[in-house]
Amino acid sequence: MEIKFDLNESLFLKDPQDTALGRKIVENGIILIDSIGFEGFTFKKLAKEIGSTEKSIYRYFENKHYFLLFLTSWYWEWVRFLIEINIKNVDSPQKQLRIAIKYLVLATAENPMNKYINENLLHKLVIKEGGKAYHIYEVDDENKAGMFLSYKFLVQLVSNIINAINPKFPYSASLASNLFEMANNQIYFAEHIPKLTSLKPGKNMDEDLIAMLIYFAEGILIKKG
Repeated sequence: MEIKFDLNESLFLKDPQDTALGRKIVENGIILIDSIGFEGFTFKKLAKEIGSTEKSIYRYFENKHYFLLFLTSWYWEWVRFLIEINIKNVDSPQKQLRIAIKYLVLATAENPMNKYINENLLHKLVIKEGGKAYHIYEVDDENKAGMFLSYKFLVQLVSNIINAINPKFPYSASLASNLFEMANNQIYFAEHIPKLTSLKPGKNMDEDLIAMLIYFAEGILIKKG
């Protein structure tokens, strides 16, 4: 059984999760953006890749910006899903936060339930292109339309864990969103602008990043009370 997330309907004209063509658009769109970047990506190029027409893709998405928003929203839901199922039977909020941080970094393992989505490539896409989904002129209008609800739900989940650890901490939402942004930015810096991070690319980078995020979060919430 494939996982289907209930995403905001403002993101699409027709939910691509519901049809074979829609899933093909998503699958190959991720691969194509990873290959040529979002700036070079067009529906015309995607249509050629999948042996279809631009018109068929426009039946699902108004433009490529909404397509990127759909992909990032799906990823945010995926991370929230992984955190929720892995903290379900964990009583300690501190252990819950460590689990949440782990999956902020490691939500990349391909899942056989999601045959049409390569989570590893999608994670790379979010790291390189995700900021373009909301660093735009129309952000306020899109926010009012609910296009960032998936990200808000993810941040709220982690924020609730933070509040459970330290109810007096006044910046739980800020810390939660910064953990997510920091996780992605530090990977990007390590791979492309290494002077901006202490991380080193390699097989231990993910583990080092998890340790760093835990160090910062627990240092704020626990050691300093």
